[in-house]
Amino acid sequence: MQSHAPRRSGRGLTRGIPAVLSVVSAFLVWELYVHLSGISPLMLPAPSRVLEQIVLNRALLWDNTLPTLKATCAGFALSLTVAFVLSVALDFMPRLRRALFPIFVVSQTLPLVAIAPLVVLWFGFDLTPKVLLVALVTFFPMLVALVDGYSATDTDIESLMRSMGATRGQIFRSARFPSALPYFFAGLRISITYAVVAAIFAEYVGARAGLGIVILNAKNSFRPDLVLAAVVISSALTLGLFALTALIQKLALRWREVAGT
Repeated sequence: MQSHAPRRSGRGLTRGIPAVLSVVSAFLVWELYVHLSGISPLMLPAPSRVLEQIVLNRALLWDNTLPTLKATCAGFALSLTVAFVLSVALDFMPRLRRALFPIFVVSQTLPLVAIAPLVVLWFGFDLTPKVLLVALVTFFPMLVALVDGYSATDTDIESLMRSMGATRGQIFRSARFPSALPYFFAGLRISITYAVVAAIFAEYVGARAGLGIVILNAKNSFRPDLVLAAVVISSALTLGLFALTALIQKLALRWREVAGT
């Protein structure tokens, strides 16, 4: 068993090589184009210039990354809690699902560019509007994934548990919720990619600190290099959170497989 662990880790690293090569190639093409075309840095700064701005403005970027990360994590925690509670309620009460699900769908049709200024106007420039906007953007994929996951439970298992006298809560805990875990993590990965973007957009509309403020100030100062530096940091945040959810999924599903055996 243990002898396979290094082999598996080696395979994981090998699978990541094409992605790394494609990213490096894209940046090399970008760098060469800027230098060979003679385009102004005010129009398109080279990746090396963007990296230089990250180094030179690391204190500024760090101080504004923390508020964005805080809003992202708080909003996502709220989103996760709301999505799970609602999914359980909808699963136990089908009539409630038919009544509320259209409302949840409509909530996702609201343009963020229109609703964000109103949320900031109603709740001020503190953490609250950013948390609410992140939750609004990210809860629906998780809710749909959980509801679909519950519905995918093997009916034979449910029938067997009912014949043995299991209650609805026991069936949910032992059969419906475990079957929904793969669906849930698929929705989780989708939602986490939206979370940082939603937080930055909320800051862009109105906030005292955050990467959105850095981007706004840099844009107004005609500093595309600093704008892209903040974008790189936000992308790194998103990739880090995505990797964290993938790790949690791996551990959770492995635990479920071990518990099932």
